[in-house]
Amino acid sequence: MARGLLLSSQSRTDTANILLASFSKIPRKPCNASLAFPMYHHYHHQPRSSSAQHPIDMSKYREAFSRRMAMAGLKPHHRIALGVSGGPDSVALCVLTAWWKTAGLNADNGGLIDGLLAIIVDHGLRAESKHEANVVHHRVSEMGIRCEIAHCDWPNGRPKLGHLQEAAREMRYETFHKICAQHQIGVLLIAHHADDQAELFILRMSRNSGVLGLAGMPFTSQIFSTHTHSSNTVPLNYGILLVRPLLEFSKEDMYKVCQGGSKDWVEDPTNQSPLFARNRIRMSLTDLSSSAFKSELQAVISACRMTRLYIDQVCYSLINQAVIIMDHGYASIDIKILNPSNIVDICLCKFISLVLQFISQRQRPIRGRALKLLLDYIRTFPCKNSLTAAGCYLCPDPGSRGSRILVCCSVNCPLPLKMEVFQSRSDQEQECSVFYELEEIIEDGKYHARQLVPNASNVHFLDVTPEFVLTEAKRLNIISESTYRNIIVLQKEETNRFKSKAEVTTNSNKKHEVDFVTTFGKLFELGNICYFMNRFIITWELNDKITGGAFSDFFTYSKDLGGESQNYCCVSCVVGHNTRPEVRNMCESDWLYLAELSKHPPSDDFQLQGTTSSSEMGQMMEKRTPCLHYASVSAQKALLLLKSIPVAARRSMPVLVNQKGQLLSIPTVNFSHCPCLMVHAEFKPKIPLGGGHSSFI
Repeated sequence: MARGLLLSSQSRTDTANILLASFSKIPRKPCNASLAFPMYHHYHHQPRSSSAQHPIDMSKYREAFSRRMAMAGLKPHHRIALGVSGGPDSVALCVLTAWWKTAGLNADNGGLIDGLLAIIVDHGLRAESKHEANVVHHRVSEMGIRCEIAHCDWPNGRPKLGHLQEAAREMRYETFHKICAQHQIGVLLIAHHADDQAELFILRMSRNSGVLGLAGMPFTSQIFSTHTHSSNTVPLNYGILLVRPLLEFSKEDMYKVCQGGSKDWVEDPTNQSPLFARNRIRMSLTDLSSSAFKSELQAVISACRMTRLYIDQVCYSLINQAVIIMDHGYASIDIKILNPSNIVDICLCKFISLVLQFISQRQRPIRGRALKLLLDYIRTFPCKNSLTAAGCYLCPDPGSRGSRILVCCSVNCPLPLKMEVFQSRSDQEQECSVFYELEEIIEDGKYHARQLVPNASNVHFLDVTPEFVLTEAKRLNIISESTYRNIIVLQKEETNRFKSKAEVTTNSNKKHEVDFVTTFGKLFELGNICYFMNRFIITWELNDKITGGAFSDFFTYSKDLGGESQNYCCVSCVVGHNTRPEVRNMCESDWLYLAELSKHPPSDDFQLQGTTSSSEMGQMMEKRTPCLHYASVSAQKALLLLKSIPVAARRSMPVLVNQKGQLLSIPTVNFSHCPCLMVHAEFKPKIPLGGGHSSFI
């Protein structure tokens, strides 16, 4: 969060003058860049002389902003949140968004702009951060923007310096997501601009990123919370749409917009600290401030973005044509339709990554040896072998003669299985309205993006390895020799500073451990909803009122109960009234148990005669323990369904067991040990296929 140095505009309110007067009393001290968290001191800073001498034309900024908002599919009536730090970038975002909203709606609500919320995240890493957040809150509120401050808690202690920026970013976006969900807002605007893209380009060049990484930050992208927000029936983890409408603007533009809007901002002295890679790159880029260098650097970034836009479109087309997602949680890839031998490596790698990340719900990038193995595997026709990689198990589809590949979630990956349990909520209708509005926005954004997808002949870096991207850009006259040399120098400087970090691996002994992430501190209680491995949504309930219809699919009745229900409790049933089931993945012993259970069919005299009274039927049910008969027939039907599901896919299917480990239900094949127990499971991965909508226009 940008904090510290207070910049004043030409005009300000009396309240702001009082605040500034109080800040000016604080003695100024030089900032020690070697400190992890230097003290922040506020003092006056006059507007830049060039801006003071020449009036700022706000119309060009407003027009550019309106155009980008339309390209994102956004209209002034949509509910929107802003990520605000108080720095010049986010203040400029507030100025332009407030104008765009009011110009489009021509109305306000008691001095506050309707449908606009600014979110200030106080990371709580410094003693003065709370006070600074209040100052920013005051200024943003004066613009007519409703504002909310979120204070972060660090239960495991403050993050270490080496992980500080990453930890703060994760906390910030999780907070954004939570507050947007609370306020039923589906869109979040962030103030990243062209200079941020340039810094990221150099940073990723130093990490040997390919053209997909060098494309930088997307213009729009869906982000998904690590925690699920639920409704009455199913969790609505539609994510929020992150939009960066200022990517065409420079840092200098940010200052001009603030000054043109007569708004104050704050600067963060830690932005000058060489401890952080972005700061070092930013200061180096400042030394190379010629307009030619900046223009050519943005041109090569734009070429990378066009390449990424083309690759994404190719991958989505391949997914629609060659991939079938099965309800039991696995995917089938038709190799004949895919025709991988005619697909360039970079497109095929991206395609494979998207499918595997969806099935495994592990969003880690697939790189190096694993990606090469997958590339060779999918290009081998017919497919005859199996492969485990990136949290997935790949094998030929039985009966396809190697023309189809099955992609199943591997339960033998080093990550622990995850079970998230949460309570249902009553605001389903409101959440659904946000979901449908977001779908409409995304579809409009996709329409604009499709208009800008280049032809293959205009895509420059499809066959270029990471180390030759700049060389190819120079050959195509996108950049000059001097710009090429300057970028190489920056890249080498940062590469020499970069120290690789050892990957943290999970102890293999814990690979079958179930990690209970219980939002409300409870296990899988009756009436709750479970998200298993981020893939299956599970609900369950007990019904102690049994009607003839409960058995109608399993046994033939000649007695009409007349709609009456019977109180029923089976003495021998493994489902008790105090059951709190646990969820795990299916294993071979479950299959064997079903096979044994299916060998005990119901006796012939279980068919009830028409002369049997309701009370006699209840006694007979208790005497004959019909749950065992019900379970036996249910097992037979489940085995028939399981035969149609590949063995590899069965292993990741959820099963419910009681606290003694006894099998209660396999909901994906409709097996239940008792008619009282009703379980529903749906394959609904938390992050959708393709990782959600994103656009690099």
